[in-house]
Formats: sequence, structure tokens, C-alpha cells
Amino acid sequence: MSQPWDYIAKLVCIGDSGTGKSSLSIRLCEGRFSPTHDVTIGVEFGSRVVPVGPPASLSLDIGPDNTADSSSHSQVTPNNPAEKNGSTQKKMKLSLWDTAGQETYKSVTRSYFRGASGALLVFDITRPSTFASVTSWLHDLRQIAEEGIVVVLVGNKCDLANDEKPADNVQEEGQQNKNQRRVTRQEAEEWCRLNNVTRYIETSAKSGEGVERAFLEVAERIYRNIEAGKYDLNDRRSGVKGYGASNSGMSTMPPRTITLGLNDAMDRGGKGWSGGCC
Repeated sequence: MSQPWDYIAKLVCIGDSGTGKSSLSIRLCEGRFSPTHDVTIGVEFGSRVVPVGPPASLSLDIGPDNTADSSSHSQVTPNNPAEKNGSTQKKMKLSLWDTAGQETYKSVTRSYFRGASGALLVFDITRPSTFASVTSWLHDLRQIAEEGIVVVLVGNKCDLANDEKPADNVQEEGQQNKNQRRVTRQEAEEWCRLNNVTRYIETSAKSGEGVERAFLEVAERIYRNIEAGKYDLNDRRSGVKGYGASNSGMSTMPPRTITLGLNDAMDRGGKGWSGGCC
């Protein structure tokens, strides 16, 4: 019997309260969207097994670190890629920690940054204040987490926006302006460039757009770091471990743990998950 995964990596999902971090985690781990859920207190935990490295990574088309928005890329849907390429597909278990964004819990949630090898830094594209906060979140993360942590900036709730930010209060008489975007792709990509953040991706936990891509991007870049020998897989303090190594510090008894297999890790037969914000 083959091992269920080759590596396990600790990821944290951080950002202001109400940006949709929990909805993104639920969408990834459970494949569904809940329009209402309790405010996260402290942290919640979930997990998911995803493919990393070739042949699956060939469909991701991840080049060198850059900040180009990847929301337009199609979902990754290889059909038994390992068989086609005659190689064994590597798998990574993402140990995902969804942290509270409220200032009240920051002293608690910061402690979970320790040992993280990847992070999704989430803001709400309809709320500029949440975008203004990402610099502070990034500073805290880099002070505590693993050196060289892989960070992807995520602009969530893209289902509420058109391609461009509208001019203030400009709309035709008697017609409601449905575009609620207040942070443009250009602004977010420039922030990534200035702050040495890997990439910017826009997502919608409601529709599922970009969610798979965001997590797979982080996982693939962690895998590349593994291949480059940047982690000690036997160090209990490391945020990445090989199969069979001690998982001390990677998780505690979780309030929510959902683990999907390799087939589920991809876009279920190319049809995507239905459901539906943030």
C-alpha cells in the first residue's frame, strides 16, 4: 500500500476579520460555501492532500517568482498525469491553520505563525482598509515564521467586482452599480513587488474561482524549496516534514479536519465545485 502523502507542510491563513479566510479554508477542505458561519476565535484547523511537482505541476505553469495575477488560469485538471508521464506523482498534505483576524486574538494567533512554511495573506477587494492592513500582517509573519516563508497575497470576494475599479459614485440614473471593487489588481501587484511577495491571486470562496490555484501555488513553491534542500525534514521545529517523521508541533486536536485524496485534490473531473462569497 502506497503512503498517503510524501510531505506535510504547515500553512497559515491570515488577514483582517471578515475578509473570508474561513470561507476559503472551508472551500478548499470541504468543497463547499457557507454564507454564514461563526467568527473564528483563535484558530481553526483543516487539512488537504494536493499533488506537487511534475507531472501535475506542469499544468500550473509556475515560472520564477513574480506578482502576475493568476486568477485567469484554468483550474488544474490532469487525468492520471503520473501514468501519462511514467513518473510517481508526489503528494503534499497541507496542514492549514485558519487564524482569527480580530485584534483581540492577535497575541494568540501570532503564536501559530511559528513553524509555518507557507501563508495566504488575505484581504477583501471591496474594503480598502483590509488591504492597508496586509503590510502589518506580513511584518508580523516574517518576524515569527520560518525564514523564507512562501507568501501569496489573496484578494478575496472577486465575485463582487468587475475587471476595473469604478469611478466614485458614477452610475447611470436608476441603475445600481454592482461593481464593489475598491482595490485594483495593479495596486495589489505593485504591493507584492515592493514587499517581495511571491504572487497576487484573486479568489471567490462563493464561486470557487482562484481558490484551488492559490493553495496549489503555495504548495508547489514549498515543494521547490524542499527539492532545493532549504528545509530540514527531520527538524521538529520545521514547518515541512517527510512522511513518517514526527508531527510534533504541526497540529493539535482540531475542531475541523477534512483530508481529501489526490483525485479530490484536483478539480473533480474538471467540473469544479459548485457553491457559492468569500
